[in-house]
Amino acid sequence: MTKDAKFEDGVAKPLRLQAMDTEDLKVISTLVQDAVFPITEMTWRPKERRFAALLNRFRWEDLDAAQKRGRAVERVQSVLSLSDVTKVASQGIDRTDQDMILSVLAIDFTPGKDGTGRIELTLAGDGAIALDVEAINAVLQDVTRPYQAPSRKVPDHG
Repeated sequence: MTKDAKFEDGVAKPLRLQAMDTEDLKVISTLVQDAVFPITEMTWRPKERRFAALLNRFRWEDLDAAQKRGRAVERVQSVLSLSDVTKVASQGIDRTDQDMILSVLAIDFTPGKDGTGRIELTLAGDGAIALDVEAINAVLQDVTRPYQAPSRKVPDHG
């Protein structure tokens, strides 16, 4: 019987994942659930066809190890970068409110024709960011060392 790999088995290396299909995107969606970021930390570069956001994501992959060892749960800053983006739209977000903090609930993909489609970041408070893409091409990469979650709590959806 094989066991799933655990984060601590990887000697605490930063996470770097690429999504090229819907199954890969589901993994990234799970890892960014409850990530928070200031509205000022997202960017859309039409000429490069790239959308990116600097997230403070909860380290779901480390939760079991933290609980077993009795240590604090952690967050880490990660860049979520999506390429091959042709259009970006949002709803329920006041882009003029520079103090707004956004919280990611999920990332979903709705296929279009010939591999195109729409990636939607569902946000808390009925907000959403929709990205029209030519193909799924997403990268999630940790860019800082993990740090103790300020709340010291696991996000609760109850």
